[in-house]
Amino acid sequence: KILLTLSLLVLSIYCLLVFKHSWLQLLNAVFLAFVFAQIGFIGHDLGHRQIFRSIRLFEFSSFLTANLVLGWSWSWWVDKHNRHHGHPNESDVDPDISIPLLAFTEQDARSKRGFLRFMVKYQAYLYLPLELLGWLTFLIFSSSFLVQKKAKYPLAEGFLMTVHYLLYFGLLFSCLSFWQAILFFVIHRALFGLYLGSVSAPNHKGMLVSNPENPLDFLHQQILSSRNVRAHPVTDFWYGALNYQIEHHLFPTIPRNRLKEAQQVVKAFCQEHDIPYHETGFLQSYQEIFQHLYQVSAPLRENNSH
Repeated sequence: KILLTLSLLVLSIYCLLVFKHSWLQLLNAVFLAFVFAQIGFIGHDLGHRQIFRSIRLFEFSSFLTANLVLGWSWSWWVDKHNRHHGHPNESDVDPDISIPLLAFTEQDARSKRGFLRFMVKYQAYLYLPLELLGWLTFLIFSSSFLVQKKAKYPLAEGFLMTVHYLLYFGLLFSCLSFWQAILFFVIHRALFGLYLGSVSAPNHKGMLVSNPENPLDFLHQQILSSRNVRAHPVTDFWYGALNYQIEHHLFPTIPRNRLKEAQQVVKAFCQEHDIPYHETGFLQSYQEIFQHLYQVSAPLRENNSH
């Protein structure tokens, strides 16, 4: 998997260096967005210690994957992701639902003011367009994390991120005209953010949101807040196996190629103990997400109509 993904990255760079046709480079930008997402899945596997046992090899490969290749802070992402895994869909605790431009409960929606209130009011329509800017939020939060020196190696991470953008823009502007390079950058980064956002959204968005004042036990917290997307070879590949989100949250160190086996055990356990196990299709998962976003923001539209 790793060698295949690296080969695809090399292929994209080769196309950038060799081909001069504008439309081929636009296709290459789309292709590179796909490749970056696959590298992101590898980074996710690294974050859960699914690939290497050696701490030094784990840290070295993680910094190269996140900071140098993708251009964001590895330490920031691990900090955010660990907090998410510890408290999935828990209000004011899970960073993945603590998003100023969105609301996942009516209480949160009603608390918004000004521009944020406007955005939340129409969040069901704006959610996917906002995902186009996902790469930018990662860059902003990564930079802030490093500037505040919250990382173990802030200078090293900052250096690798700087090298990433120097090489990235250096390649673009040396191989393409100014406007071709800008268009390549916009398409690549926007689709990269959209791909990651569209894959991560079905995992928890629209599922149970819990309150820290009335916490659930670990088992119910992980299962009831997670949604699986029905397994299929294409789905498993497209999602980087994150469509087995329930199993992943219960056993985060299990390698992705073992999650389907784990699903059989978890499903049987949930059925035996009458624990709701939510699994749905690809399209249905998005329908549930948009319905939830629309419903929790309904009070804002109702207030506007009076």
